[in-house]
Amino acid sequence: MTEELFLEDSYLKEFESPIVKLSGREVVLARTAFYPGGGGQPADKGTLGIGPINASVVDVRREGGEVVHVLDSAIPNTVEKLKGGLDWERRYAHMRYHTALHALSGVIWRAFDANVTGGQMRADRARMDFSFPGEWTAEVVGEIERLANEALAEARPVKVYQLPREEALKNPDLIRTQVNLVPERVKTIRIVEIEGIDTQADGGTHVANTRETGEMEITGRKSKGRQNKRIEFVLR
Repeated sequence: MTEELFLEDSYLKEFESPIVKLSGREVVLARTAFYPGGGGQPADKGTLGIGPINASVVDVRREGGEVVHVLDSAIPNTVEKLKGGLDWERRYAHMRYHTALHALSGVIWRAFDANVTGGQMRADRARMDFSFPGEWTAEVVGEIERLANEALAEARPVKVYQLPREEALKNPDLIRTQVNLVPERVKTIRIVEIEGIDTQADGGTHVANTRETGEMEITGRKSKGRQNKRIEFVLR
């Protein structure tokens, strides 16, 4: 079981860990700050090494309870521990966009009663899909952008905490974000809450305050069907 350090501290850039398993260019560590991807957030990149030995982390994935780091070159099997360093600029961009997506989700739900159906972020852009019950016009999209930017500019704290599964399932906001789809074996749910805007079960990384996201600019809007809509945006 890999200890996932990013769950407690999204701002951790460097760490050190014993090696649990080595297999070619794949390494499993006892603990890691590398996010393995999921929930629309890409896996982290960076470096692993010690002394003169250094390799780039080109991909990270979760396998059962382990986090597997895929490297561009193999680590000698005589090495017992490694130091890790994130590509911080890329990771921090994902944190900003992930938090902005949560804020956008909350705004759309509260103002338009629209449920999010999907989302994806990159280091320079993001998109959100949702089921929108009303008329899909430029004026509506402009209002969504205005409301989202007002919420982000209010410097709202972003809290991360744990809830027992039974308690989480009683929260209507969490049911809206489909916490019931979390496997039943998971007895404690990690919650990300933007104070006064949005509360979701989430395993990704986020900034600590909405003032860090910057300003949202909606760059595209699409209709994917009668109710299925998409917004594309960048952060300035």
